[in-house]
Amino acid sequence: MPATRGVKRTASKSSASVASTGPKNKKKRNVTQLEVPTLPKRRGRVLTCGQGDVGQLGLGEDVIETTRFKHVTGLGEKIVDTCAGGMHTVALDSDGKVWTFGCNDEGALGRPTSGDSDEGRPGAVALPRACVAISAGDSHSAALLDNGDVYAWGAFRDSHGSMGLVVRGREGKPCREPVAVPLPDPAAGIASGGDHLVILTTSGSVYTMGCGEQGQLGRLSQRSASRDTRQGFSALLVPSKVTLKAGASRVWAGYHATFVLDASQEKMFAWGLNNYGQLGITGEKRKTALYAPTACDAFPAGGGWRRVAAGQHHSLALDGAGLVHAIGRVEYGRLGLGDRSGDAEVLEPIPKLQNKKCVSIAAGTSNSFAVTDTGEIYAWGMGSEGQLGTGGSADATEPTLAVSSAMQGHTPIHVAAGGQHTVLLVEDPNAKREASPAPEKETEEEKIEEKSEEEPEPEPEKKPKGRGHARGRKQEQEEEVSSSTSSAHAQDVAGDAAPQARKRRTTHKAASSKKKVNGDEKKATPMEIDETDNKQDKDKKEDKDTDADAKTESSKEASKPETTDSSSQDTVESDKPSSEDVEMQEPAAEANPSQPEAAPTQEPEAKEPPKAVEVNVNGAQEEPVETKTVEALSAEALTTTA
Repeated sequence: MPATRGVKRTASKSSASVASTGPKNKKKRNVTQLEVPTLPKRRGRVLTCGQGDVGQLGLGEDVIETTRFKHVTGLGEKIVDTCAGGMHTVALDSDGKVWTFGCNDEGALGRPTSGDSDEGRPGAVALPRACVAISAGDSHSAALLDNGDVYAWGAFRDSHGSMGLVVRGREGKPCREPVAVPLPDPAAGIASGGDHLVILTTSGSVYTMGCGEQGQLGRLSQRSASRDTRQGFSALLVPSKVTLKAGASRVWAGYHATFVLDASQEKMFAWGLNNYGQLGITGEKRKTALYAPTACDAFPAGGGWRRVAAGQHHSLALDGAGLVHAIGRVEYGRLGLGDRSGDAEVLEPIPKLQNKKCVSIAAGTSNSFAVTDTGEIYAWGMGSEGQLGTGGSADATEPTLAVSSAMQGHTPIHVAAGGQHTVLLVEDPNAKREASPAPEKETEEEKIEEKSEEEPEPEPEKKPKGRGHARGRKQEQEEEVSSSTSSAHAQDVAGDAAPQARKRRTTHKAASSKKKVNGDEKKATPMEIDETDNKQDKDKKEDKDTDADAKTESSKEASKPETTDSSSQDTVESDKPSSEDVEMQEPAAEANPSQPEAAPTQEPEAKEPPKAVEVNVNGAQEEPVETKTVEALSAEALTTTA
């Protein structure tokens, strides 16, 4: 019977028991929580080698090819990470600022450029906050900021050509400036393949976007991985989640592949092109393209895998003990296994590196690199463009030691491989480091030494006699891609294997302007103005302060070079210099070591010591930042503005 009106119905015993036990029977999932990474601590200078016909070496217009590593003087001595794209280079400094140079045809540099000379010089990318991680693909770049936001610029490509970067009514058009990538959670890691971007969030989820014709997105079927479907670009250029049974802890990306280490760091999963077994997936799924995450049976569980590097048809893996393994195609010696005819179907340790502990690995199109903990750099594989850094253009079937005069006194710590060039980060082990130095205790001599370290004299470069383009060998390699892939994917792979050849510039243009914004003009101007202003200011001071005693007058005259405004040709009217004037005159004071030091009575006027002015390679003066106080700066101080 129904309950009496006005009387509240009570729950029966059976319903109460079900309600109380319901949530207990629900299975709880393991929650993965990662953190936004921080800036790497080790910093140094950047060296490049290989092909530089579009400015990807950053060595100037006269150096279009080099077979040995050379110093990129425009980046200074405080770079903490580097990435090599198809035909461009990305670098990250200790202030969280991103620098780019190389081919900007599709916006891969993320900044406006006025010509070949501007593209070949390192220039800063305007980002809203400090960056902590970078990645680079064939025609795109990405940056992970300190708050977990991801920004990207450039364009992806597929077999039909340029795809654009994001869906904003701009399909087919590149983004020449950084744009925010929409994500539900902050990012904990990023990785760029040839034409796709992989993002790992703090919740352990993996999101992908870009070209998916070879299955590298891991979330679309072969039929849906084309721009010709009903969803079109929205299914490709909008970052979407990859279905994984367990969360992820690390992500890596190669030319046409993606690797993921699960949350327990025990199992490796991969998806993408596997036509030579380069994903470490054997059996029936070998020599096919995989469109969904698949366990890599060639990677032993619990191997403590620290890094994976994927080339076009081969992969490298670095285990917890520092041993390098190789798998995939063997031609051109890219596996480093010596003279052999058969491909590597399982992960094989590289014999020549078995007694070495490696800390960094990289895989190019058909070559490989490794850096040991003792500072040795080994290279093997195709070297037709001089990208091995061994001093020649011959192929190497085994790891070969690369030696360069630019490395003397510096220890290699990181290597990155591009389409036709290689980027090496080297550290000066004798560089002074302080955890959190106090700016008030910094002496004038230390500032002069630090400035000389940050602004090394550029080394003269010599133009090579020949460019040494081995186009025949590279075209032969690209033609083998379609024949080695299964018939279901032959058209996709052949179209995707040659984006670099389509974009490759065949001629090197001469410099369009003789003006050098980072040359003598910037340094000479303050010195000339300083001499005039000093004289006028001195006369005014003597007229106003005739009754001052000799001791006070001498201290004022000693501090006058610091109070002169060299940024303008007008005479300074005020007696008390502004903080901006002090900062602008610091280089002039340092350039004259015979100048008497200021009296102690003048020091309390400035709350903070004058900072060294750094000259941007693009001609603009950057925000003065003390190198020795980088680690003590807050997140707001590291913010990069447009």
